Amino acid sequence: MHVYLAEFIGTAILILLGNGVVANVVLNKSKGQGGGWIVITAGWGMAVAMAVYAVGRVSGAHINPAVTIALASLGQMELALVPGYIAAQLLGAIAGSVLVYLAYHAHWKVTDDPEGKRAIFCTAPEIRETIPNLMTEAIGTAMLVFGVLALGSLASHIPAENLQEGLRLGFGTWFAPLLVGLLVFSIGLSLGGPTGYAINPARDLGPRIAHALLPIPGKASNDWSYSWVPIVGPIAGGLAGAGAFALSGL
Repeated sequence: MHVYLAEFIGTAILILLGNGVVANVVLNKSKGQGGGWIVITAGWGMAVAMAVYAVGRVSGAHINPAVTIALASLGQMELALVPGYIAAQLLGAIAGSVLVYLAYHAHWKVTDDPEGKRAIFCTAPEIRETIPNLMTEAIGTAMLVFGVLALGSLASHIPAENLQEGLRLGFGTWFAPLLVGLLVFSIGLSLGGPTGYAINPARDLGPRIAHALLPIPGKASNDWSYSWVPIVGPIAGGLAGAGAFALSGL
């Protein structure tokens, strides 16, 4: 159970700090209002790093169902643990979203931007075209998984066949979580423009559920018609990234 608790806590930290920086930039009368894309991508990168620092030594800090499924595809994750990991990640994402809502409680009612409020919780494409949106999410997640596996192997100095143990050991050091955060920062800067780079099904679905349930004044619809894209795209991309890393022999 401790690995599930770690995934819950790690994902809650990810969303609290990640969606928190979006709230800071978007909501009226926030001191960070108008900070822009660089602030958001930097905040998300640091959110990932902090989450990995917190729980990496316990669970490997997947904090992302696409990462969990990718590792399972390589045989580096017990299949019996996969449902529990994903459930913990989803619940952690919901919990982190509730904390963001509470932290900015006074700002929702003074913000007249329904879609901006929804953007604090979940992603939406700038140009709504299904195949390009799926490709963007898949490419971004493939880069994430490939990079995480490479960093985990490098940090632990062990061969690729022991990647899960590499993640566990490498992310217990001081530098590996920082590098993962920089990887996410880079993905946001380079690939985040078309869809907002969910690259994580729990990061999008959990907060979207929270958005639907929370009493946010003047909120937009939950955009359920798009919600499957940041689930399917990242899972497919994660599998592709894991396969590419395994084939590379790095």
